[in-house]
Amino acid sequence: MSDICHLSAVELARRIRAKELSAREVLSAHLDQIARLNPTLNAIVTLVADQAMARALAADEALARGAGVGRLHGLPIAHKDLQLTKGIRTTFGSPIYKDFVPAEDALLVERTRAAGAILVGKTNTPEFGAGSQTFNPIFGATLNPYDTTKTCGGSSGGAAVALACGMLPIADGTDMGGSLRNPASFCNIVGMRPSPGRVPGWPARMGWSTLSVDGPMGRSVADVALLLSAIAGPDRRSPIALGDPGYTFAARLDRDFKDIRVAWWQDLGFPVDARVRAIVNGQRRVFESMGCIVEDAQPDFRSADEVFKTLRALAFVTAYADLAKDRRALMKDTILWELDRGQRVTAADIGRAELKRTEIYHRLRQFMERYEFFVLPSVQVPPFDVTQPYPAAIDGVAMETYIDWMKSCYYISITGHPAISVPAGFTSDGLPVGLQIVARHQDDWGLLQIAHAFEQATGTDRRWPTLA
Repeated sequence: MSDICHLSAVELARRIRAKELSAREVLSAHLDQIARLNPTLNAIVTLVADQAMARALAADEALARGAGVGRLHGLPIAHKDLQLTKGIRTTFGSPIYKDFVPAEDALLVERTRAAGAILVGKTNTPEFGAGSQTFNPIFGATLNPYDTTKTCGGSSGGAAVALACGMLPIADGTDMGGSLRNPASFCNIVGMRPSPGRVPGWPARMGWSTLSVDGPMGRSVADVALLLSAIAGPDRRSPIALGDPGYTFAARLDRDFKDIRVAWWQDLGFPVDARVRAIVNGQRRVFESMGCIVEDAQPDFRSADEVFKTLRALAFVTAYADLAKDRRALMKDTILWELDRGQRVTAADIGRAELKRTEIYHRLRQFMERYEFFVLPSVQVPPFDVTQPYPAAIDGVAMETYIDWMKSCYYISITGHPAISVPAGFTSDGLPVGLQIVARHQDDWGLLQIAHAFEQATGTDRRWPTLA
């Protein structure tokens, strides 16, 4: 049964539709894997096994009577504990919501259910998704399956660990400053930050915001594309939703990259651990072997740090300032820091940030008229000690805040360009490192294609965790 858990989501979906495996068999195998590994790793924090088995039975019965089925039919999924799940506890990793049971589903949850996925529970996240280290006062820390003394990253850390160990074939995450890409890098899986509006978010208090997005995670690029095909597409409840239908992402990923120009990062003005630098730069030859024209070049990200931190603080104030009025003692220090900073931000600060963000976007747009893709590290460090809230320094350079070690991700976030983290290799002590690819504005399909080509060229070093 454990072999079932090592199959790709694409292959599992095929076998279920072909009746070579039943949804109940697939679910049972994954529930067994969860029972075996989750007590150690703490990736899935709410489990609804009985509900899931009832849904799996209904899925098998539907297929038996010839009913039409969705592209995720029979695939187990657990949603990040920031997504509303009707009738199933959703805590946001916060003591304030430790017993909260929503009366509605988030849009992403609606779509996976409609596509036939079987909801098994919720995956761990830091409090309100703040920070790229997955721990909270309700459930504790999620451990990295490649070394349980290390962090799995975050904030979609529970999802990444569950995927890496075969507890789930597909999972979702969110990404403001790297929360899909960071845990993907730390756990040797694939995490994609789609273009804002590609996966509409609802409910959303800031419906016009493009800083945070929902997105897919998987063990391969094809699995990520499969999930994206089910959760992407327009919805009137989101004012920024893109009009392209989701099914377009279910097409074949093959493409010839001969003579396609790729810009290779150099020094973006922030420190990168030497081990990460070596592993990422070692993959340049792979892009060259694919026929790409790879050149040393990078965009001008001047003012990106100021822009992100200003808009992030604004987002926290909008989301949590009212909650903090009488629940401040129940909120972690980094969230309070964001709130205090955000309440000092002026209208002039916000206006300046938006103007500079626009300037950065146009500099990147012009840069990518020459280059179709830009490659850089997903994360500036390998997985670090799980008892550390965040790295205090990188290569001797002190980090001023709890998010400064995430610049390789959040510089990209503010531009709105789609980006993906794919496995690039391991350090000498066996810790995963991811490589980040950025595509042109709204070219999510081209991004998936080049990530798939890179994955095929490297042979996808699956290297399952010992625990799995």
